[in-house]
Amino acid sequence: MTASLNDIAERAGVSVKTVSGALHGGSARMSEQTRQRIKEIAEELGYVTNLAARSMRQGWMPLIGVVADELITSPFATEIIRGLDGAARASEMAVFAMALSGHRDVASVIEEVRRFRPRAIAYAAMYHKFVALPEEFADTVGVMINCREANDRVTSLVPDETGAAHEITSYLVDAGRRNIAFINLPGLLAGDLREAGFRQALTEAGLDSASARVLPAVRRGIYSDRAPSLVLSHVAELMGRPDRPDAILCGNDRVAMEVYAALRRAGAHIPDDVAVASFDNQVEIASRLDPPLTTMALPHRAMGRMAADILLTGDVTPGEVRKLPFQLVERSSI
Repeated sequence: MTASLNDIAERAGVSVKTVSGALHGGSARMSEQTRQRIKEIAEELGYVTNLAARSMRQGWMPLIGVVADELITSPFATEIIRGLDGAARASEMAVFAMALSGHRDVASVIEEVRRFRPRAIAYAAMYHKFVALPEEFADTVGVMINCREANDRVTSLVPDETGAAHEITSYLVDAGRRNIAFINLPGLLAGDLREAGFRQALTEAGLDSASARVLPAVRRGIYSDRAPSLVLSHVAELMGRPDRPDAILCGNDRVAMEVYAALRRAGAHIPDDVAVASFDNQVEIASRLDPPLTTMALPHRAMGRMAADILLTGDVTPGEVRKLPFQLVERSSI
């Protein structure tokens, strides 16, 4: 016979409300010692949460739903989901995601997620951008991850792109590099913000930021790793100039991989002739390049953890934008 909340309450000498609060969360106040004792008794009696009954009482299932805006196709998707899932499991919650793709609009996907009656809903994007939620769903989505709500109605967690570019550029300058070119990602918000940080760091170092060379990685107006690359021609032109660069900052690790190959074709050695730095820390690329690539790691897992904390505690400030720092991963390319 399955143990009930009443069985646990009787054994522990507390109220059913206290037991429910210890096992499922709630408003009942208790010491950590009491909470732990209740959990031990529940485990001893073999108590299993009746999710259907709990859902009927509370109006929601112990789930966090994620509207995944192309996120599943991203190599960084696992980091956001891992961060969310780890924090959710600590609160005895589970995470599920539904993909937003070309033939499904935001409203229909959010409605589908709501049918599962999750406790909270997050919206996560593959890359840093603005997202305009339908007005009727602005109160439904609790947090935006790796993107910003266009009308500032939802708490948003985004990478600090400008700060990351400032940090890695300053790192290059501190390493003695003075003529730094930037092969950037055109048409992306991240690219614009990183260019701002790049130029700011050069100005602070007393270098000519206005004439610093910022070049597009691809021929199209908006960056895609499937777009025709301009990296080889850019590097050939840069290395053929009398004022050739002593460092190249790359918009992401894929661009850096192309820069490595182009520099070798030009007969340049990394880092002796030209230092190379990047963004993303896509480990399967960055750690396997020769020499291994110094890069700025995106805070995707931290964003996932913070999103879960916000959703489960209700610590939201509509319109607040929280910028999370990248982490510098030092390898051997500088």
